[in-house]
Amino acid sequence: MFEIRTEGVPIKLWLDTLEEGALAQAKNIANLPYAYHHVAIMPDAHQGFGMPIGGVLATTDAVIPNAVGVDIGCGMNAVQTSLEGISHDKLQKIVDELRSLIPVGFKHHKTQQQWEGFDEAPPTKVVQQELDSARYQLGTLGGGNHFIELQQGSDGRVWIMLHSGSRNFGYTIAKEYYRRAKDQLNKELKEKLPDIQLAPLFLGSPTANEYFASMQFAQEFAAASRAHMLHTVQSVLKRYYPRVSFGEEVNIHHNFAALEQHFGREVVVHRKGATSARKGQRGIVPGSQGTHSYIVEGLGNPESFCSCSHGAGRVMGRKAAQRSLDLQKERSRMDRQGILHNLRSSKDLDEAAGAYKNISDVMEHQRDLVKILVELSPLAVIKG
Repeated sequence: MFEIRTEGVPIKLWLDTLEEGALAQAKNIANLPYAYHHVAIMPDAHQGFGMPIGGVLATTDAVIPNAVGVDIGCGMNAVQTSLEGISHDKLQKIVDELRSLIPVGFKHHKTQQQWEGFDEAPPTKVVQQELDSARYQLGTLGGGNHFIELQQGSDGRVWIMLHSGSRNFGYTIAKEYYRRAKDQLNKELKEKLPDIQLAPLFLGSPTANEYFASMQFAQEFAAASRAHMLHTVQSVLKRYYPRVSFGEEVNIHHNFAALEQHFGREVVVHRKGATSARKGQRGIVPGSQGTHSYIVEGLGNPESFCSCSHGAGRVMGRKAAQRSLDLQKERSRMDRQGILHNLRSSKDLDEAAGAYKNISDVMEHQRDLVKILVELSPLAVIKG
């Protein structure tokens, strides 16, 4: 970790270098009038919208929609199986079956999915208007960097890992409350903001209360959706391995805001592409497609607001990756390891390993934030 002390509050960084755009955003959030104590930048950080992805911001009296982001509740779950391995033939069959059962990309289920949480949704308009379509989206993977992996663990067991979010809930909630935050700015505060994209909602206001309720629901939906897909994966494994059993699930979010106690005060901690890493808390740090992922245990480092990275972090944008990466090289990288994947054309290169930082370097930079419990090597990858 090193610090920048030229801004309103210090910026503490768990990486050697940060791209110019992301650094400018880190300075912007450090100069917010309600930024608290310091800003923490995780080792996977890169430029986002308003705030760096991989950033942790604590605030007093305000919540900032764009410091959470558009995929509210996006996160991971993972579970250990009792299997010591999976034969290649069965692995291919399992993957083919999962692709037929779990919609990916823009695809939805053809029938409504059941979840008791639908009946407990908050009355906010932005949530209510999405409920009908969400009944078909529950248990769907989505696109982008979302994935399902079967992995071989350093503990000698096969693991299941999932990465997905809140589908359209997160986007519509973020868009609506960012608009309302901008509309509510008075002239004095607008002049103090380093970036209009960091427009706040003030705690205790009806709009902030609505945002928190909507955000919490999006997190619950995202967790339920991952649980739905995990159940599907477990059911398919049981058809091929009837005696398989499963360990305790690890489930985390990495786009959210929460009221927490830090440095003697209750504050709103925004984690945008960062995960909670309280002392003893189990977490997940995934690598890029075809690289290692990790089950970790938080060390509760107060300097990071008890947080760690949410993955490897991008080194280039999606379009840049599609233009510059070599498809054959990226395919060969996984083929040599015997990984089943769907990296078929140049349009898939936006999620190739070459578009991301080296996960080993990321883990080295955060040795004081988490300790590694299990290293996971991919066997098969299903992407949106």
